[in-house]
Amino acid sequence: MSAWLPSAITALLLYGFGQGLVKKYIAEISPARFCLLFVVARTAVGLGYYLTHSHPDPLDARGRSFLLVTVLAYVLDGLGWILYYRSIQAGPITIVGTLSAAYPALTVILAAIFLGEVLRPLQLLGVLLVLSGCAGLSYSPPDPDQPGSGRGWIPLALAALGCWGIGQTLLKYSYSLALASETNAMLSMMVGGWLTLGVYGLAYGRVPRGHLSHREWVRQWQHSSVPMAMMAGGDVAVIVATRYGPVSLVAPITAAYPVVTIAFARFVLHERITWYQYVSIFCTLTGMYLTL
Repeated sequence: MSAWLPSAITALLLYGFGQGLVKKYIAEISPARFCLLFVVARTAVGLGYYLTHSHPDPLDARGRSFLLVTVLAYVLDGLGWILYYRSIQAGPITIVGTLSAAYPALTVILAAIFLGEVLRPLQLLGVLLVLSGCAGLSYSPPDPDQPGSGRGWIPLALAALGCWGIGQTLLKYSYSLALASETNAMLSMMVGGWLTLGVYGLAYGRVPRGHLSHREWVRQWQHSSVPMAMMAGGDVAVIVATRYGPVSLVAPITAAYPVVTIAFARFVLHERITWYQYVSIFCTLTGMYLTL
């Protein structure tokens, strides 16, 4: 088994169950507050990893390029989340969700052009199946009662896709630089997250004083802590998987987490799975097998 694969599968599971718990417990939380909770969880999990693993001195001048590139990667990642939520507010989730699921395709293209990653024909077929499955799992039929929207969401959704694809490619590139360390990348994840998600969350996601009772505030944090920690743990696993594996495979596999989320929704939340979701799950699982 490839050394990076357990980390990629761990990320897939953590993202999938984390999103399922988000759906169950904190669907009522605003996107900006979600960003704030997410960056707090990222900080806690990332700092825990950093303090418990060996690493080069982050202040060593020889590793400055690595830190700058990884911070940029996570600034782009944070901007991608913000743009994604803004696009959902401005446009149809049916199309926005499907479009956002295509970011691994951009990662694969950029990795081939700039990193020289080459996939075997069966792996390439697997990646295409995974991407098709992700798009299918992200699709939901349009609501005829929902009013139409303009086209202002299109540049926002495309920009989110670009931020995520470029950010993950930069993360892989950073590991070719001097004093590269997945442990020090945790610091960059925290810094990049606070520069984007943190600023956005503090500006728009704070609850006004007196809006929530102390009991409601505690309950919200209790319900959000586990799913946010799981998603932050998924980010940590992606950092490790990208360190040791080709990003052309890591990105599609970790982006297939909707398979786990839909299974959670089916068996825990008792939601119905549509026929095209079953087809998408089959495509995703088949593609994942072919990439191994």
